[in-house]
Amino acid sequence: MNIERIKTGARMSQAVIHNGTVYLAGQVGKPGEDVAAQTRTILAGIDALLAEAGSSKEHILQATIWLASMDDFAAMNAEWDAWVPAGHAPARATGESALATPDYRVEIIIIAAQAA
Repeated sequence: MNIERIKTGARMSQAVIHNGTVYLAGQVGKPGEDVAAQTRTILAGIDALLAEAGSSKEHILQATIWLASMDDFAAMNAEWDAWVPAGHAPARATGESALATPDYRVEIIIIAAQAA
């Protein structure tokens, strides 16, 4: 069994690849920014991690999005909708949850296929 880990630390890896599937750790933005800015930062980080893992946003299978407040749903969606390529929307769930610190407004978890 081949498992590849990317940006591994003592507690977690930012990405794990197994059998052509890429699993990203929950990605967060810069503490204290508004939800739109945090979402843009997260999406740029997702692009970079997926590229390093041999994938891209066109290959995302599933996204799980946690918001500190559902009041931020529209602002997060505006950034998400501008980022997701037409015809490549993944399966997605969004919920409200207390995040690691009150400075985080959004966290996004991605599962993607590696590019062929």
